[in-house]
Amino acid sequence: MNAPLKILISGQHGQVSRELQKRLGDLGELIVLGRDQLDLAHPEQIRQQVRALRPNLIINAAAHTAVDQAESEPELAFAINATAPGIFAELALELGIPLIHYSTDYVFDGSKTSPYTEADEPHPLGVYGASKLAGEQAIRAVNGQHLILRTSWVYSNHGRNFLLTMQRLLQEKPHLRIVADQIGAPTWAGTIATSTRALIERWQSGKPGAWGTYHLTARGETSWFGFAQAIAEHVQAQHKTCASLEAIPSRDYPTPAARPLNSRLDCRLLQQQWQVSQPVWRDALRECLAEQA
Repeated sequence: MNAPLKILISGQHGQVSRELQKRLGDLGELIVLGRDQLDLAHPEQIRQQVRALRPNLIINAAAHTAVDQAESEPELAFAINATAPGIFAELALELGIPLIHYSTDYVFDGSKTSPYTEADEPHPLGVYGASKLAGEQAIRAVNGQHLILRTSWVYSNHGRNFLLTMQRLLQEKPHLRIVADQIGAPTWAGTIATSTRALIERWQSGKPGAWGTYHLTARGETSWFGFAQAIAEHVQAQHKTCASLEAIPSRDYPTPAARPLNSRLDCRLLQQQWQVSQPVWRDALRECLAEQA
């Protein structure tokens, strides 16, 4: 029987953190610290909290995720997404414990024509991606036990995300224009949390895979337009008013930060090393929507 863990989770109200709180509670004591208790922009506060709490595992589920906003506040984005993960890695090594950290498809520029593997060279397009890549590099430089999990297009029933925005706009607007040339895998935060639990259980069993960087997204692929269509089907199935959809190219929807056209991540390595696999994105979406009922 495994001893109960003391798990420190940074971030309290984020999409992944909320799902982790639902799925990890029976593994031990969850210490969930929001910005009021743990401000990732203040390194000394991180050091004081972690040393005082002495957890058995750190999960960094907090990040500066406002992609467009990051363009105008790069210092804050790098403090939270780059400096803080490096400090967590140093503290984890000091305590002799693992660190689990979440990264993003935005470390790539999207120019590749096939799914990205962990061996592909990152090349971020904007500040957000650059700050997340710097966070990965800071963790690797410490060379402690860590899992960097790159995911994409995260949504849930909480916070700000494409699913909730679309559900609202589809009922408010008569017509929506949605980008159709960016391809990726919509990934439910619940899937990320479930997979994280499976990784923790593998580690606890004494038979972990190799530590390092892995891709963790739902299986399959679609465009933002395809994702919107799937959400619209659910709205229509509930006999609610639903907007018509029009597919447009990215150039017709300019944003402060450029987005990668190809956000597909090859997740086979995680399955090979840790025996952890993900559901098809449509199945995960159905499961997420069922929780709204």
